[in-house]
Amino acid sequence: MSTARQARRFLVVGTTTVGIDLASYSLCLALGLAIDPAKGIGFVTGTIFGYLANRHWTFSAEGGLARMAVFALLYLSTLAINVGANAAIIWALGGGRVSLGAAFLVATGLSATLNFLGMKFLVFRT
Repeated sequence: MSTARQARRFLVVGTTTVGIDLASYSLCLALGLAIDPAKGIGFVTGTIFGYLANRHWTFSAEGGLARMAVFALLYLSTLAINVGANAAIIWALGGGRVSLGAAFLVATGLSATLNFLGMKFLVFRT
């Protein structure tokens, strides 16, 4: 499958993943969780969906423990980047609703880019 087709499928899966992330993050905040744990829970919830959808649909790859371990390492790395970028942007913009939205978008875009590259060239390479 071409990289362009994989990228299009990744965007569909990624958009859905972001929706799951945002819904989980928002629910956690509404339930009173602090920002960083709420962001982490949202990210992990989306990650579970993202792994399954990308493995089966985007990259049509087999599973296996080694592949899952590389995926977990990639996503642990991008989780740290996502939560760190989210916190840094909220701090830089002084807090408030606008900074929460901007931070979510930037952190998500950064981690999504890194995740596609990592899945394409490390996790699901053929």
